[in-house]
Amino acid sequence: MVKGSAWMTIGSILSRILGAIYIIPWRLIFGASLFPLANTLYTMGYNIYSEFLTIAIAGIPSAVAKEVAHYNALNEYGVSAKLYKKGITLSIVTGVVCALLIYFCAPILAGSGGKNAIPVIRSLAWAILIIPAMSLTRGYFQGFQQMAPSAMSQFVEQLGRVIYMLASAFFIMVIIHGSWVTAVTQSTFAAFVGAIFGFLALGWYYWRRRDHFQGLIASSDNAINVKTNDLYKEIISQAVPFIILGSGITIFQLIDQYSFFNIMHWATNYTNTNLQYIYAIFAANANKLIMIVVSLASALAITVVPLLSEARTKGDNHSISKQLSNALILFEFVMFPAALGMAAIAGPINRTFYGTANMDLGADVLTFSAIVSISLGLFTVVTALMQGISENKRAVKYFVVGTVIKLVTQVPLVYFFGAFGALMATTVGFTIANYLIIHSLRREFGLEMDDIKTNSVKILTFALITYLVALIVVYGANFGLGLIFNYNSSLISLFVSILATAAGGFVYLFLVLRSRVADRVLGNKMKSVRGLLHIR
Repeated sequence: MVKGSAWMTIGSILSRILGAIYIIPWRLIFGASLFPLANTLYTMGYNIYSEFLTIAIAGIPSAVAKEVAHYNALNEYGVSAKLYKKGITLSIVTGVVCALLIYFCAPILAGSGGKNAIPVIRSLAWAILIIPAMSLTRGYFQGFQQMAPSAMSQFVEQLGRVIYMLASAFFIMVIIHGSWVTAVTQSTFAAFVGAIFGFLALGWYYWRRRDHFQGLIASSDNAINVKTNDLYKEIISQAVPFIILGSGITIFQLIDQYSFFNIMHWATNYTNTNLQYIYAIFAANANKLIMIVVSLASALAITVVPLLSEARTKGDNHSISKQLSNALILFEFVMFPAALGMAAIAGPINRTFYGTANMDLGADVLTFSAIVSISLGLFTVVTALMQGISENKRAVKYFVVGTVIKLVTQVPLVYFFGAFGALMATTVGFTIANYLIIHSLRREFGLEMDDIKTNSVKILTFALITYLVALIVVYGANFGLGLIFNYNSSLISLFVSILATAAGGFVYLFLVLRSRVADRVLGNKMKSVRGLLHIR
């Protein structure tokens, strides 16, 4: 699991970082006055697109990965190949249907984005056409425990998207001095361009490994004959819960998008433009950065589903219990220091990406959002665990409970706390859903709670020490560099962020290696790393 997680983590993190770094030149292209409006419009379009894409993908990639792992464990590689072909057909159909829906329903979906949001939403329909099939192909590889192709294609997809996004925005805004709405529309259309590059990367990988896959199919037992209708039934039965659970974070974001403006108009006398600035700070700016951290959890979640499915197929409950416990500890090992580290560098990293406009509010919101990201990341992992052991309906039930809590608390919390209230409601909703799921897993499989508690305390302690070290470096560097430079500048803020991250990361690495926590999580190979770094 660790090797697979490493590939998915690297691919996901690189993609997320690239997807965040682009904001710096993109902000400069639009300028200080237009950037907040462009960023808000972009975010509104992308939130709607994310939900439609989740429906179009229909959870089919993860469902296929789970079923492929199931049949591969039975040495029925031929059935896995047939499953993939039928899944492709289904993905094309769902992609076309959802693309048509989002295109023609754009005027209704625009909401507070108004007429400017319509072309932005419609430009994303093209990506919905092909991404479901690409995602399914990734799921097929993951079912074989091959995470490298998914990681590689994710990065290539993001690279193609960012290049087109920046090039088109520069051409429209700087070269021909065109409309900022047109520039945003082309920036969202870049999702389609990136998807083409991502699909080509997957095709290249398969072509290089085609003999290996064909050899596995030829060596299949062929003892199982699954009818086409049965395959579709298997895919769909697995896919529906994936739609709901895979939309979890997006659903909460859409609740914010469609309720925040109305609640704030009721609670304050802010203009719509002022509210767009505030909305952009927590829903776009902070969210874009914390999703880098959440992607760590996503990488773990994607990896664990096929492994749990295989153990479930073999009826190995001891292995299931161990894998569940390992997954939770691995999540904490990565997520706690990452989230607290983001909170420590919130000030300089926010200035690096978004400049000095509303920088105090932006830093405070990012600090709070970084803590919130732990509950988001945990939800991603625990729902994947439930899906891996075929407890989809129960996971959906617990998510519905969390969503109801979010809806109930949204109005009073936003009314009294504004942007922070929306984040509070999200935290409460996901925390309750997470508790119910973990309690269910513990009751059914008997999680190794003593091991989890012992390592959790150590990891949290080390993460808090890391946070304090990084925070001290931030304040010290700001003071020292502020004597010579303007520490609010993007370049100096970037330097401070890197310095604090390096200091905190080194301290955390030293602590987990010295305490042997790294050995428990990552295996005995950490002994050689400890020797290399001369840590006893």
